[in-house]
This record gives sequence, structure tokens and C-alpha cells, in this order.
Amino acid sequence: MRKIAAAQIADIARGAAILGTGGGGDPYIGRLLAERAIAAGGPVTLVEIDEVPADAVVVPVAMMGAPTVMVEKLPTGTEIAAVLAALEGVLGRRPTHIACIEAGGVNSTIPFAAAAVTGLPLVDADGMGRAFPELQMVLPTLAGISTTPLALADEKGNTAVLHTVDNHWAERLARSATVEMGCSATTAQYVLRGDQLAGALVAGTLTRAERLGAVVARARAAHDDPVAAAMAELGGRLLLTGKVTDVSRRTTAGFARGTAALTDGGGLEFQNEHLVATVDGKIVASVPDLICVLEADSGEPITTEALRYGLRVAVIGVPCDPRWRTPEGLALVGPGYFGYDHEYQPVESM
Repeated sequence: MRKIAAAQIADIARGAAILGTGGGGDPYIGRLLAERAIAAGGPVTLVEIDEVPADAVVVPVAMMGAPTVMVEKLPTGTEIAAVLAALEGVLGRRPTHIACIEAGGVNSTIPFAAAAVTGLPLVDADGMGRAFPELQMVLPTLAGISTTPLALADEKGNTAVLHTVDNHWAERLARSATVEMGCSATTAQYVLRGDQLAGALVAGTLTRAERLGAVVARARAAHDDPVAAAMAELGGRLLLTGKVTDVSRRTTAGFARGTAALTDGGGLEFQNEHLVATVDGKIVASVPDLICVLEADSGEPITTEALRYGLRVAVIGVPCDPRWRTPEGLALVGPGYFGYDHEYQPVESM
């Protein structure tokens, strides 16, 4: 157990955005939201999984929608209280802990804001070890845990609670509601007991994000190579470097979808998060492994909505949590789910 103050959020947001593989929201926006909430509510208590009582009521809080919209349509600050109240109304009991459902510049910092607003402790973990575009693409799904009851809230004061037959239906209906809410909404879902956390979450993600963000900042301050520092911290490998020469991006059905071309034959394909990296048409990394795009000189993470012509980038491939490499994990988040016909190969073997 330890306290997280506003001064630590910058490193957490930076590191989480790197782990977010291009998705999970803009780290600058996420940083501001969390810092403001902590300034008002005080430091957040961060607890490890084994410090959570077995009968705890743990609620992940996140943003859902297209990252390109979240950059301009900012939360007002009322959504967190509204979404938790809506969920509590159907649960009939109060949450005891807040959790993080994915790594990302916003979705790893919104839980800090939720913890600061409510005064509840935040669990040092997340549901993926990275970010994925769809609601059911989390380890709790593999653990047999239902997404619903799921609550959504928007900045206009609307709330909704869903009860669905399975987690794929939760994604479909919540995505439709989010589109109607302006392609961005705050959610609370995957209510967990304390004794379910070890099997359903990736332990230590927020601490890992803080350590990663700090490593990049220190390397830059010392005039060392921040990309090499990040790569060493992640245990990843360099996939490609170059200048972005073209980006094709569109927002459809609540997702940011597109491709990017780099010099020297590099390419990226994404749906909120980077799905495939190629060199001269050959795949060098693929979901569910992490494809992390960093600004080549500063080591700052570049989200899919921030990719633009002229940026000089370095692309790192990082092994995913081993549970995603099981047959069940690959069925949920592997290349085939996204419509690709290639077989998954671990990034370290390519």
C-alpha cells in the first residue's frame, strides 16, 4: 500500500500510454483529469492485489469510445460520480475499491480520478496489461466474469445500465449507446470480488507504468536514448524506425480505424490500438503482442489519434501477458478476430 500524489501522475500517464499500444486515450488529457481530482480530493491509496479482502467489491472505471473524439470532448468531472451511483443502484451495495480495466493515457488515469473523488483505494492492476478496442477483450472475460451490470454516463447527465446475455452483447449495446452519447462515455463494469482479482487482472500494471514513464523522463533529462531505455524496461525489441509519410484515419462505429505508412517500408494498422506492424509488407508484430509507437527523440508515446505526417517514430514490440497466447485468448483478441488471415507468432520469435 502506498500513496499516489499529483506529482506522480505525469510518469504514470506517460508509461501507461506506452503500454496502451496507441489506444487508451491521450496521456496529457488523462494527466490533467487525474491531477485535478487529486488536488481536490487528496492523494490516492494504491493497494496490491493481495491487500484486497476476499469479499471486496471492486469496480473498474474507464472511458469508452473513439480516442479521436475524446481529445475534443472532455469529461466535465461529474460523470464518475454519476456512473458509480447508477451501478450502485442496481448492485445494492457500495464499491469498496476502484480498478483499472486497461493501460492507456486516460484509462489508467481515470481510475485515479475516481479513487480521488470517492476516497476509495485503487488496485494496482489492470484487466489486459495493454489496451484493446472492444469491451469484452479483457482477462475477466477469460475468467468467466460478466461485464454487466454495466453503467454508462455522459457529460450531459444521461446514465444507462445494461444487463446482457454475454460480454460480446455488452460490447455491441454499450458501443451503440456510446455513439449516441457522442462517441465518448464513462463506464463502470466487470464488478469483481477481491478473491477474483489474481485470476482476472494483471498485477502491478500501474506501478509498471509509473516506472516506465520515469525511465523515459530520466533518460531524456540525461541526454540518453529514451527509446532504448523504454525498450530495456519493457523487455521489447525495436521493430522499425522512420518518418510518418501518410496516415489514413476515420472514426466509424465508435472506433478510430486506419493505417499509417513510414519511410523504409514500415507500416501500421490500427483500431484504436495498433494491431499489426509491417516492414516491406512482412508482418513483424501482431496482436495480442504490444506494438508501442514512440517519438524517436523524446520517447514520448504517440497515440493513434496523434499520428501525423512528418513525425519521426520508433516502434517497439513487447510480449503480451501469457494468458493472451492461449487458444482462448487468441480467439478473443488474436489476428483472426480482427479479420486477418495470418497465424499469430510471438514477437520475440519473429
